[in-house]
Amino acid sequence: MSRANCLFCRIADRTQSADIVAEADRLIAFKDIRPQAPTHLLIVPTEHIPSIADVTDTHTVLLGQAIHLANRLARQYQLVPGGYRVVVNCGAGAGQTIWHLHWHLLGGRTMAWPPG
Repeated sequence: MSRANCLFCRIADRTQSADIVAEADRLIAFKDIRPQAPTHLLIVPTEHIPSIADVTDTHTVLLGQAIHLANRLARQYQLVPGGYRVVVNCGAGAGQTIWHLHWHLLGGRTMAWPPG
């Protein structure tokens, strides 16, 4: 898939609008357009990586940076006291609908277990 055909690449390239809430080295975060919780943010690498299954050794630092950004946003959105969830779906059977690696940061309500 080319960057031009990938929704999250277009958001990262600023050719598609989104409610961007943060940026970090090689990452961008924005509000989900179909929120599943009062706070539902997406953390997306600016590099096109189709799914977590496509991560290689070269992405090790990026993965740590994504979790660090999720934690920073959880504090910023005051999710820490009540708890929050960070989710990565891998493949259609797990609910992945956009073929660009991304983390969901969800909070502001009680989360059930198991999810799905």
